[in-house]
Amino acid sequence: MEKAQIVYDDFARVDIRVGRVVSVQPFERARNPSYKVEVDFGELGRKWSSAQITSYSEQELIGRMVACVVNMPPRNIAGFQSEILILGARNAAGEVKLLAPTNEIAVGEVVF
Repeated sequence: MEKAQIVYDDFARVDIRVGRVVSVQPFERARNPSYKVEVDFGELGRKWSSAQITSYSEQELIGRMVACVVNMPPRNIAGFQSEILILGARNAAGEVKLLAPTNEIAVGEVVF
Protein backbone atom coordinates (compact mmCIF):
# COMPACT_ATOMS: atom_id res chain seq x y z
CA MET A 1 0.00 0.00 0.00
CA GLU A 2 1.34 3.38 -1.00
CA LYS A 3 1.63 5.93 1.81
CA ALA A 4 0.45 9.54 1.69
CA GLN A 5 2.70 11.98 -0.12
CA ILE A 6 5.11 14.10 1.89
CA VAL A 7 6.98 17.27 1.08
CA TYR A 8 10.78 17.46 0.95
CA ASP A 9 10.94 19.14 4.38
CA ASP A 10 9.36 16.00 5.91
CA PHE A 11 12.07 13.81 4.38
CA ALA A 12 14.84 16.28 5.32
CA ARG A 13 13.98 15.80 9.02
CA VAL A 14 14.98 12.12 8.80
CA ASP A 15 18.68 11.70 9.63
CA ILE A 16 19.89 8.62 7.73
CA ARG A 17 23.56 7.74 8.20
CA VAL A 18 25.95 5.07 7.02
CA GLY A 19 27.44 2.93 9.78
CA ARG A 20 29.49 -0.22 10.22
CA VAL A 21 28.26 -3.17 12.29
CA VAL A 22 30.78 -3.83 15.08
CA SER A 23 28.92 -6.22 17.39
CA VAL A 24 26.01 -8.66 17.12
CA GLN A 25 24.34 -10.50 19.98
CA PRO A 26 21.40 -12.91 20.10
CA PHE A 27 18.19 -11.33 21.41
CA GLU A 28 16.20 -14.17 22.92
CA ARG A 29 13.65 -11.92 24.67
CA ALA A 30 12.44 -10.33 21.43
CA ARG A 31 9.00 -11.42 20.24
CA ASN A 32 10.25 -11.96 16.68
CA PRO A 33 13.68 -13.48 15.89
CA SER A 34 16.14 -10.60 16.25
CA TYR A 35 19.67 -9.57 17.08
CA LYS A 36 21.04 -6.77 19.24
CA VAL A 37 23.29 -4.94 16.79
CA GLU A 38 25.91 -2.31 17.64
CA VAL A 39 26.72 0.12 14.81
CA ASP A 40 29.65 2.53 14.65
CA PHE A 41 28.90 5.99 13.20
CA GLY A 42 32.35 7.55 13.69
CA GLU A 43 32.02 10.97 15.34
CA LEU A 44 28.36 10.22 16.20
CA GLY A 45 29.56 7.29 18.30
CA ARG A 46 28.22 3.77 18.56
CA LYS A 47 24.51 3.02 18.82
CA TRP A 48 22.46 -0.13 19.35
CA SER A 49 19.46 -1.53 17.50
CA SER A 50 17.11 -4.45 17.82
CA ALA A 51 16.98 -5.76 14.25
CA GLN A 52 15.01 -8.60 12.64
CA ILE A 53 17.88 -9.52 10.30
CA THR A 54 18.37 -13.13 11.32
CA SER A 55 18.56 -14.28 7.68
CA TYR A 56 22.21 -13.23 8.15
CA SER A 57 24.56 -15.02 10.53
CA GLU A 58 26.22 -12.94 13.25
CA GLN A 59 29.55 -13.39 11.43
CA GLU A 60 28.08 -12.12 8.12
CA LEU A 61 26.96 -8.92 9.81
CA ILE A 62 30.22 -7.95 11.54
CA GLY A 63 31.98 -5.30 9.44
CA ARG A 64 29.01 -4.81 7.10
CA MET A 65 28.01 -1.27 6.10
CA VAL A 66 24.38 -0.36 6.85
CA ALA A 67 22.04 2.61 6.40
CA CYS A 68 20.26 3.67 9.60
CA VAL A 69 17.84 6.30 10.87
CA VAL A 70 19.67 7.85 13.81
CA ASN A 71 17.33 10.63 14.99
CA MET A 72 14.38 8.69 16.38
CA PRO A 73 13.87 8.46 20.15
CA PRO A 74 15.05 5.17 21.73
CA ARG A 75 12.42 2.42 21.77
CA ASN A 76 12.12 -0.15 24.54
CA ILE A 77 11.93 -3.61 23.00
CA ALA A 78 11.65 -6.40 25.58
CA GLY A 79 13.72 -4.39 28.07
CA PHE A 80 16.37 -3.34 25.50
CA GLN A 81 16.81 0.28 24.36
CA SER A 82 16.90 0.30 20.56
CA GLU A 83 18.47 3.64 19.59
CA ILE A 84 18.48 3.44 15.79
CA LEU A 85 16.52 1.88 12.94
CA ILE A 86 18.60 -0.24 10.58
CA LEU A 87 17.01 -0.04 7.13
CA GLY A 88 16.02 -3.15 5.22
CA ALA A 89 13.37 -4.62 2.94
CA ARG A 90 11.80 -8.06 2.60
CA ASN A 91 12.76 -10.24 -0.35
CA ALA A 92 10.41 -12.69 -2.12
CA ALA A 93 11.08 -15.28 0.61
CA GLY A 94 10.03 -12.81 3.31
CA GLU A 95 13.56 -12.39 4.70
CA VAL A 96 14.67 -8.91 5.77
CA LYS A 97 17.65 -7.86 3.65
CA LEU A 98 19.79 -4.84 4.52
CA LEU A 99 19.83 -1.64 2.51
CA ALA A 100 23.47 -0.65 2.30
CA PRO A 101 25.94 1.25 0.11
CA THR A 102 27.58 -0.69 -2.70
CA ASN A 103 30.75 1.41 -2.42
CA GLU A 104 32.97 2.15 0.55
CA ILE A 105 31.48 5.17 2.35
CA ALA A 106 32.87 6.79 5.51
CA VAL A 107 31.04 5.84 8.70
CA GLY A 108 28.71 8.62 9.80
CA GLU A 109 28.18 9.92 6.27
CA VAL A 110 24.70 11.36 5.61
CA VAL A 111 22.33 9.62 3.17
CA PHE A 112 20.31 12.01 1.02
